[in-house]
Amino acid sequence: MINIDFLTLKAFLQENIDFIIGARIQKIQQSNRRDLILSLRNHSESRKLYINISPAIYHIAFMNDVNEKKRNLIIPKQPPMFCMQLRKYLDGCRVSDACVIDNERILELHFETCDEFAQRRSLCLCIELMGKHSNIILYDRESKIIIGCAHNIGAEKSRYRELKGGSKYIYPPKNDLKLPNELEVQFKGLSSEQIQYYLNAESYRPALFQDKYTLFSELLNNSIPQESVNAMLDNYYSNFQENLLISSIKKNLLSIATPKLKRVENSIKKIEITLEERDNTEQYKLYGDLLTANLYKKADFKKGITLTNYMNNTEVLIPLDETKTMSQNAQKYFRLYNKFKNTKIKSMEILNELKIERDYMENIIYSINVSVNTEELKEIESELGMSEIKPQKISESKLMKLDINGFEVYVGKNNKQNDYIVSKLSKDNDYWFHTKLCAGSHVLLKTENIEPDEKTIFECAKLARQYSSSKMPSKVSVIYTKRKFLKKPPTAPLGYVTYRNEKEILI
Repeated sequence: MINIDFLTLKAFLQENIDFIIGARIQKIQQSNRRDLILSLRNHSESRKLYINISPAIYHIAFMNDVNEKKRNLIIPKQPPMFCMQLRKYLDGCRVSDACVIDNERILELHFETCDEFAQRRSLCLCIELMGKHSNIILYDRESKIIIGCAHNIGAEKSRYRELKGGSKYIYPPKNDLKLPNELEVQFKGLSSEQIQYYLNAESYRPALFQDKYTLFSELLNNSIPQESVNAMLDNYYSNFQENLLISSIKKNLLSIATPKLKRVENSIKKIEITLEERDNTEQYKLYGDLLTANLYKKADFKKGITLTNYMNNTEVLIPLDETKTMSQNAQKYFRLYNKFKNTKIKSMEILNELKIERDYMENIIYSINVSVNTEELKEIESELGMSEIKPQKISESKLMKLDINGFEVYVGKNNKQNDYIVSKLSKDNDYWFHTKLCAGSHVLLKTENIEPDEKTIFECAKLARQYSSSKMPSKVSVIYTKRKFLKKPPTAPLGYVTYRNEKEILI
């Protein structure tokens, strides 16, 4: 990742200076202590100036609607203290001037306003974009007294300068003049004359390529040109913010889903072990039957008796309770048989429910890992009961849609989408595909009552294989059947179905 440098900040201001000077602040918002949104209006146009002072992604840009959505900015009902300070002093004010401090990553916005006594007052909103020292400071330009900061810096944190209300604002100490690391990389191999040309440039050719950006597209191979410096900054950093946000949400969701899956798996193991250890149900019935059939042998009050099992002509040693008669021992074994039979039935029911829950949690984890945007992750958050905000309803437009040999094919990315595919989108003669014995997406082949050929069936099976939790290059079985052979049990979780008349393809 490339951090913003003074040359890029200067280019941003040069490009937008006509809009910034004279712009009126319509709204001031702060989603957290690391960012600020100033809604500006000038020349019959409104823009949102986004300022981020996070140590990892500090930057400034006029953001468009798409990139604002990527940043997932949630404005709290109760604004932070610094936001209220800015509203008090700057709300409705116009920007009188703006400048970038020479060779520094500091942008200043100047305002002319009046105080409560109608006295003219000159204020400065200073945006310092300097890594972990990034900050936003509002101060009086005449007295240099700080009114407020996005985050305060006390004497215990900095020996050179304090940044807090009432302190005097001074610029950070100047370093020896040298190119920042970001520019050194871009200008590597150029002569001093060429470097000076770029440093003094007044026209720019902004471009992006993967995790890099540049003001001069010829310095970055295979780069994608951007329409403006602002678009370059807005697109570049919003993508990073979205990726960081997605990574954070995934980590949080997995911290909930993974322990749940482990608990279910442990419960399944315990029940299976218990069933295996106590699988004496039929043996108790045999003991009871043999004792009943041999009551005439009068083996009352004995420790045991050996009887012949006439089903296979083998001798069976039956332990007896020597305090009971032979008949009472037979009844004891019948009671044990009935008890363990009922316990086994109940345990099998619980085991089946746990296996359904295990499959469901495996699919949740798979869905988390394959999600590529915050909207999909919010659907999973809602499914797990982690979010009070209701996600938008699933619609056909949100699903992955492909064309395979003229047929429409849909792929569900999570349980809600899978459930929508089966419950709302499919018809009886459509084909449903899913990997066998592993989590994955539901794939639906819309037939419109036209029977697909084997090639189309195979392509859909490959799609189900591709969107599953199985790892390459292992072979995986994909099952498919018509929609009319699917059934969703009444109490089953989202996306869970049973099927019959299925066929199997090895991919």
